[in-house]
Amino acid sequence: MKMNTLYAAVSGAILLGAATLAPAQQTGNPPAGSSVTNPVKNAKVAMSADYRADKDRIEADAKAAKEKCKSMSGNARDVCMAEAKGNEKVAKAELESKRKGTPHSAYEVEKTKADTAYDIAKEKCEDQKGAEESACKKQAKADHKKALADAKANQKTVASNSTATPAPSTPKADTTKTGK
Repeated sequence: MKMNTLYAAVSGAILLGAATLAPAQQTGNPPAGSSVTNPVKNAKVAMSADYRADKDRIEADAKAAKEKCKSMSGNARDVCMAEAKGNEKVAKAELESKRKGTPHSAYEVEKTKADTAYDIAKEKCEDQKGAEESACKKQAKADHKKALADAKANQKTVASNSTATPAPSTPKADTTKTGK
């Protein structure tokens, strides 16, 4: 009798466990930009064939630009590669900003542009020697900090404009008298 109860409890636990796991399984990955993986404002853009085509075009352009750099040598090659990688990052950030349509994604584009410009400037500074190279890198870092500060300031401005709520209206006093 005790064994039957034990078998019933164990089999019930197994069935209950299987029943709870079954809905959690997915038959495939949801498409890019779906509300399941990434809720976005512009879901139609994220699901469109144009989005995928733009992403493929960006990757193809980047590959071609990197291929062009292989024929170069020395620091010119490093500068060319930094420009190719930077342009790809910026283009992808702009595509994501278009897809998401949020103030934060616009900030990410500006941040990516600043980072890319800084990386390229550092590579160009390596053509110089000694004090000139040091001064060039310091200027590049200062420009980078200023660009990041500007991007952050623009983000706060956009965020405050988009989240501004109208002033609450005061309810009018009830001037009618009720009598019994």
